[in-house]
Amino acid sequence: MEKQPTPTDHDESRLDHALMKRIGEGDEQAFRQLVERHQGLVVGTVSKMLRNTSDSEDIAQQVFLRVWKHAKRYKPRAKFTTYLFTITRNLVFNESRRRSRKKEVSADEREENSHRLIEDRPEYQPDAEMLQSELQQAVDQAIAALPETQRMAVVLRRYDQLPYEEIAEILEISLPAVKSLLFRARTTLKESLQHYLDA
Repeated sequence: MEKQPTPTDHDESRLDHALMKRIGEGDEQAFRQLVERHQGLVVGTVSKMLRNTSDSEDIAQQVFLRVWKHAKRYKPRAKFTTYLFTITRNLVFNESRRRSRKKEVSADEREENSHRLIEDRPEYQPDAEMLQSELQQAVDQAIAALPETQRMAVVLRRYDQLPYEEIAEILEISLPAVKSLLFRARTTLKESLQHYLDA
């Protein structure tokens, strides 16, 4: 079921818009307040997209620097979080492309490392906690292997629990395109995780 806007959502947006107006006037206190309100959300989204905590904090910092820099031109056309996630998307995609050019770790190596978790110690019978941890790692790796737009759609929907309409605005695509992206992503994830689903 779609998440319906509540009065709280509306109040939150109004507060964000008011803070952005003050930030546009150079109010550093308002900027600190805005960062405190949304830093966890941005860092969480970036780290799920890039799977690197230190990089995530750097990129989150860049997101908020852009918010500060462009505050004078900000127009409250939609929820502030839509604007914030759009900046986050741009920076994350730039970083993803930079990484893919560097090709620090190949997909083959990642797969090989994931299989070593159990294969290196055949005498070890993992308990439920270990299996859960391995499954979570496999899910994270499967999401990380998705094309970047699919990956962003999955993160925004699954972890940030955004409605389809807001995801469409953030990714600058149509609502049917969001549903199609998520369908393709779920199909790919199901195939990638079939080994665990069959277990």
